[in-house]
Amino acid sequence: MGGFSSVGLVSVLRLVSPVVCKNGSVTEAILIGTTSKLSKATSDSLQLSDSSVPLSSAVKNLGVTLDNTLSMKQHISSVSRTCYFQLRRIATIRKYLTTDATAKLVTSTILSRLDYCNSLLAGLPSSSISRLQRIQNSSARLVLRKKKRDHITPLLNQLHWLPVPARITYKINTLTYKCLHGLAPAYLSDSLSLYVPSRTLRSSADSLKLNIPHTKLKTAGQRSFSFQAPSQWNTLPLPLRQQQSLESFKSALKTFLFSK
Repeated sequence: MGGFSSVGLVSVLRLVSPVVCKNGSVTEAILIGTTSKLSKATSDSLQLSDSSVPLSSAVKNLGVTLDNTLSMKQHISSVSRTCYFQLRRIATIRKYLTTDATAKLVTSTILSRLDYCNSLLAGLPSSSISRLQRIQNSSARLVLRKKKRDHITPLLNQLHWLPVPARITYKINTLTYKCLHGLAPAYLSDSLSLYVPSRTLRSSADSLKLNIPHTKLKTAGQRSFSFQAPSQWNTLPLPLRQQQSLESFKSALKTFLFSK
């Protein structure tokens, strides 16, 4: 471990089970860092007591594939394969379904996958998010029986579906609201702090703005929850940040995102 810390790498160890099954140990380890720092690693395994755990370039945890640079490319590819497979299956029975039934089926099998842990995708380049957006576009056209050349925005509005980037924003801000109102785990809430201006302003107490931490790496630090949450939260209108209940906040937030 000392050799890894000396080059500034972060070591993440996932212990799925302490036992060894027929296929060998189910313990996985991954080093996460920039490409340049990963290249300086001097070992391809992690020594734990009498066992040597090989380092993986990607691991799967709770259905999310994490690669060693946190590019999320493998996760997006996995989600894409599964969603397109489901879309093809739905397309074979589309003629037997009503529009409402198809929308419910797509929501449960496709949109649920696009939304699962999508807060991890915050800050990714648009080229990565666009792959998921194309899945949602295909879903909307399937539900409404439209052709590929039909403009997608009116279709998403008709179905009342937020686009993928807005869905990520929705998730981040919902988590932030929960953090500020004691509805989220402590490890998330503790990563946020209210912004305190250098001089006291009459309106500062009710602004509910958050402090945005300084980060060294745009590709890593600025994708963290502690950076993304306050950055997005502070752009919301004050009446929206001051909503008194989670349900009213979620409703107002969705309306706000649709209006953008």
